Amino acid sequence: MRVLVPLANGFEETEFVTIVDILRRAEVKVVTASLTEEIVTGGHNIKIIADTSLDRIEFEKFDAIVLPGGFPGFKNLGEDERILKILRDMNNADKYIAAICGAPSVLAKAGIFEGRSSTVYPSGKEEIQASTHYVDKRVVVDGRLITSQALGTATEFALKLVELFVGADEMETVKDQVLAICQS
Repeated sequence: MRVLVPLANGFEETEFVTIVDILRRAEVKVVTASLTEEIVTGGHNIKIIADTSLDRIEFEKFDAIVLPGGFPGFKNLGEDERILKILRDMNNADKYIAAICGAPSVLAKAGIFEGRSSTVYPSGKEEIQASTHYVDKRVVVDGRLITSQALGTATEFALKLVELFVGADEMETVKDQVLAICQS
C-alpha cells in the first residue's frame, strides 16, 4: 500500500503528523509531497520537510491520497490544479481518497462527491452540502472515500485508514500501541 499525503502552506500540523505517524506505524508506505518547495509551513508556523515535491510524484503508483486540513492549507490544496487532477484520476481508478477537517471541500471542488456521504469540519458543511450527503459523524466511510471532521478526530481517522488499508488486526495493534480511544 502506497499513500500520498500532499502538503500546502497553512496545513494543520497535528492532523498531518498524526496521519503520517499512525500509517507508518502500520508499515504503510507514506510519501509526503509539497506543492512547491520541500519545506512547508503549517498554520501554526511549524515547518515540515516533505519527502519530495508534487512535481516529482508518479501518482499512478499510489493506492491512496490523504489530504490534511488546516486553514489556509486546504484552500491552497484546492487551488492547485494538479491536486484536483490527481483526485479525479484516483477516483476514476477506484483508489482510496481521504480528507480531514476542511479538506473535504477540496474533494467537492474536484467533483468526486456525487451520490456519496461525507463529513467535514462543522463550519464547512454548507460548502460541501450541494455535492454530497453530509453526515454529522467524526469519521465517515463511503466505499473508498473516507472523511473526518477535525484535529480532535485525527487519531480515529488515521486508525480507520489503517483498518481499510491493511486490516483490522493491524489497526488494533497500532491502537493498542498508542493507547487510543476511538469514539466512532
